[in-house]
Amino acid sequence: MVHPKKMKFYGLRDIDKIPQLKKLSHEQRLTLKIVGNVLPFRSNNYLVDELINWDNIPGDPIFQLTFPQREMILSEHFDLMADLIRKEAPKNEIAKLAHTIREQMNPHPAGQMTANVPHLKNGVAVPGVQHKYREIALIFPSAGQTCHAYCTFCFRWAQFVGDEDLKFATDESRLCQKYIKQQKDVTDILITGGDPMVMSLGKLKAYIEPLLKPEFDHIQNIRIGTKSIAYWPYKYVTDKDADGVLRLFEKIINAGKHLSIMGHFNHGVELSTDIAKEAIKRIRNTGAVIRTQSPLIKHINDDPDIWAEMWKEQVRLGLVPYYMFVERDTGAKNYFEVPLARAFEIYKQSFNQVSGLARTARGPSMSALPGKIIISGIAEIRGEKVFVLNFLQSRNPEWAKKPFFAEYDEEATWLNMLKPAFGEEKFFYQDELTEILKDKAHVEVEPTFESELMEEM
Repeated sequence: MVHPKKMKFYGLRDIDKIPQLKKLSHEQRLTLKIVGNVLPFRSNNYLVDELINWDNIPGDPIFQLTFPQREMILSEHFDLMADLIRKEAPKNEIAKLAHTIREQMNPHPAGQMTANVPHLKNGVAVPGVQHKYREIALIFPSAGQTCHAYCTFCFRWAQFVGDEDLKFATDESRLCQKYIKQQKDVTDILITGGDPMVMSLGKLKAYIEPLLKPEFDHIQNIRIGTKSIAYWPYKYVTDKDADGVLRLFEKIINAGKHLSIMGHFNHGVELSTDIAKEAIKRIRNTGAVIRTQSPLIKHINDDPDIWAEMWKEQVRLGLVPYYMFVERDTGAKNYFEVPLARAFEIYKQSFNQVSGLARTARGPSMSALPGKIIISGIAEIRGEKVFVLNFLQSRNPEWAKKPFFAEYDEEATWLNMLKPAFGEEKFFYQDELTEILKDKAHVEVEPTFESELMEEM
C-alpha cells in the first residue's frame, strides 16, 4: 500500500538543515550556496529521502541532477560570488552579480523570447505562447512557472531565478485562446513551463477545458510536458487533487482528443520506486499515453547502458521512449555537454541493445534555432568524414527529412560549432531562415543581424 506523503520543499535557506547534507563538510555546503545564488536550486523530500543514495555523493545521479555543483559556473564567476557570500554582502549586491553572470549564460536559447513569439492578425504579440513549428503551439501557464524540484541542467532555468525580465509566461486570459482559434493549422498544444503539473486542479482546468470546446476542433492532440512522475509521483496517487487530475485526463480522452504526457526521465532510478510505478499505472488507465524524453547529460546519463536499461524499463511499464536530446547551449552547459560525436555513439550503442519497441526513441536531437536537427549518422563520403544531419521539425516544414552534411568535428557540442561539408559556404536552410526571422521580427533588421544569427546557430 502506498502511504500519502506531504511535500516539503528545500531551497538555499535549508541547505544547513537537511539532515542528509550534514554528512558534507562546511565548505561543501558553502559551495552549494555559492552556485545556488546564480542557478536555481530547489529539491524536495521525495528526492532527498527516497531517490538520492547519500553513500554515493557527489557521484549519485539524482544528487547531480538536483544539487548545484562547483563546476556549473565559471571559476572566475564562482570566486566573485564566493567573495560576496563569505563577507556576507548585502542581498542587493549578491543579486546584481548573479544577474550579471546569468546574462552571460544564454538564458533564452533558440529564439525563445523573440523568434518563437507569435502575434495575432492585428500584430499584437501573444505573451507566454511559442509557435515555432506549424502544427504545434506551446503554452506557458503563469501558475506553472516552477517545478517540484529544479534540474541543474534545465534549459529553461531562467524561468526560476526571480528575474522578471527573464520569465516567459501567460495567464488564463483569452488572448492565448484567441490566437489558437485563429491558427487552424495547429493540431497540437503543448502545455509546458516550468511544470504545469505543479498547478492546482482548478488552474489546470482553466487552460485545458476551453480546448475541448467545438471552436477548438482543429486541436487533435494535447501534450503536457512534466517531470512530476519522476519528482513527485504522489501528485497522481495520494495528493488531494490526484483523482480529479485523472478525471480531467479521462475528460480529454472522452472529448476525442489524444492526450500525451511528455514525461521527463533522466535516469532509471526515477522509475524504481513503488509510488512512481503506481502513478504510471493510474495515468495510463485514463487512456493517456506517457512518452519519455531526456537530454544526454554528462555526470548523469552519459553511458549507453544507462539509456538501454532505462528504455527497456520504460517499455515494460507501458511508456513510449520518444527523444534523446543534446544538452542545450545555455546555463551550465560546460558542465553537462557531451560532444556530438560521442552523443551519436552513445545513442547508437543504446539503440543496439534494445528491441524494436524501444527503438521509438529519436536522437541525438538538437532543438536549435532553425528546428529539431537529428544526427542520423557519421559517414565517409567522397573521402570526407561527415555528420549526416536532417530535420525532424523545422521552421519551414519543407526542410524536414532533407539530409545535409557537416564536417566531422570531435569537439563540437552544438550546431553553431559545425561547418558545412564539401566546401559549402552555408547549410542549405540558412538564407531562408534569415528571411523567416526577418518577417517574424516585424521591424527593419540591422545589418549585423545575419552575423548574430550565425553565432546563435
